[in-house]
Amino acid sequence: MRTKITAALLFSMLFTFSCTDLEEDLYDRVPDDNFGQTPSEIQALVGGAYSSLRGFADAISNSYPTCEYVFFLNEVASDEATIPTRGTDWFDGGRYQQVQRHEWTADNGMLLSAWRYCYTGIAKVNAIIYQVERSGLTEDAKVPIYAELRSVRAYYYYMLLDMFGNVPIVTDFEDQSLPTNSTRQEVYDFVETELLESLPHLPSQVIYSKFTQNVAYGMLARLYLNSEAFIGVARWQDCIDMCQNISGYSLTPDYFASFKTENQTSPEIIFAIPYDQQAGTVGNYMSSMSCHYLHRFTVSATGDYPWSGNGMCAQPGVYSSFDDTDRRKRAMIHGDQINLATGQVIIMDSGQPLSYTEEVNLTDARQNEGVRLGKYEMKAGEQWERDHDFVVLRYAEILMMQAECYVRLGSPGLAQPFVQQVRERAGLETPGTIDLAFIDKELLREFIFEGRRRTDNIRFGTFFQPWWEKGSTAPHKAIYPIPATVLATNTNLVQNPGY
Repeated sequence: MRTKITAALLFSMLFTFSCTDLEEDLYDRVPDDNFGQTPSEIQALVGGAYSSLRGFADAISNSYPTCEYVFFLNEVASDEATIPTRGTDWFDGGRYQQVQRHEWTADNGMLLSAWRYCYTGIAKVNAIIYQVERSGLTEDAKVPIYAELRSVRAYYYYMLLDMFGNVPIVTDFEDQSLPTNSTRQEVYDFVETELLESLPHLPSQVIYSKFTQNVAYGMLARLYLNSEAFIGVARWQDCIDMCQNISGYSLTPDYFASFKTENQTSPEIIFAIPYDQQAGTVGNYMSSMSCHYLHRFTVSATGDYPWSGNGMCAQPGVYSSFDDTDRRKRAMIHGDQINLATGQVIIMDSGQPLSYTEEVNLTDARQNEGVRLGKYEMKAGEQWERDHDFVVLRYAEILMMQAECYVRLGSPGLAQPFVQQVRERAGLETPGTIDLAFIDKELLREFIFEGRRRTDNIRFGTFFQPWWEKGSTAPHKAIYPIPATVLATNTNLVQNPGY
């Protein structure tokens, strides 16, 4: 994929709003090519890189990391979530069933959405770097700006590394040639180098929703945690080292505090993608993609809550795998749904009660089948676009990465205090013996519906084993095929092996 648009045109395409600090200041679009000559104007430009993380929708795809289709792709391919067909709803050419059964093909629209999400963001970052290079700032003043922009770009390339493996590395905004694939090793090295070289020039303090040293350490920890799955080289100790560089964060006493509408105050969130519907941000309507059409009456007696699409839900067995005393179980909505106006169970159009069941029929589900996503706060008066920020990285993940790595290094006793912090908050005791099977299940419980389960499945090897509605998965499917549309556009690209 190559962009052949000019810098001026690309800047006209930058999202209208972007966010970079705790007050959630939202920057306007870049007005013309003369913009970017002062520090304040440069900061507005950098804000465009952050706004790109919210994704976009156009006539080709919905490319949103919070729901359609980037989030869907990572959740439905895992052992966590499903999007069943309900009558005439949610078939969409079989794209969800394909991914559920690991039978995807290169023309699946969700793959194109994920690819376009990443490369559109990369193109915007490259364009902003191009403008900064030509600004009136001194070379010294440019260094921390480049660090921030390179880190955002590395985040996109990490996602491409994870999902597609052998992808083009494009960094030159003026280069008009059609690129070839880089190997997965080369993409891995690029992500690592970009983050390591940027690290010394990033802010050391805690700054909400900006790339800081803490965020870069967290992303490097993720890279090293999955290193064996990505390139066949284990780097468990390197992951621990990166985690131990992170400071200034703590677990919230209430597990759900990080998922409240005003979650920007959470001391646990290391990085998030900010949203504010009053400012016009778009793409954050995950809860509406899950709950039943009439679920709004469980939130508001007058139904003062956006329409819901009755789509994504938990796979059978996920809800019951949680201990009843596990506070995190409330991240899922199960059973009878009560109308706040009447105090009675809501009745669906079919005449049956709205009671969410754990069992799901993938190809012909009833409207009430499937336990729903309830992790992010839902409240009366909300708009279709939610105000809560989408959590990308939080402190609990830093704790669990260290625990997993100590187990993999043969020191499960050292994992105990990290797991204990997470379990105590959930209201649970920590077992005397911690092994990888326990860590795997604990990751599902702690990070349920956070859009990261597919990567865990691949790292633990369960991705390739049979589970609900799928048989064994071939090893080459650890990465997705390059979308057919992309291959048709750029004949220099070679399809991933096995496809």
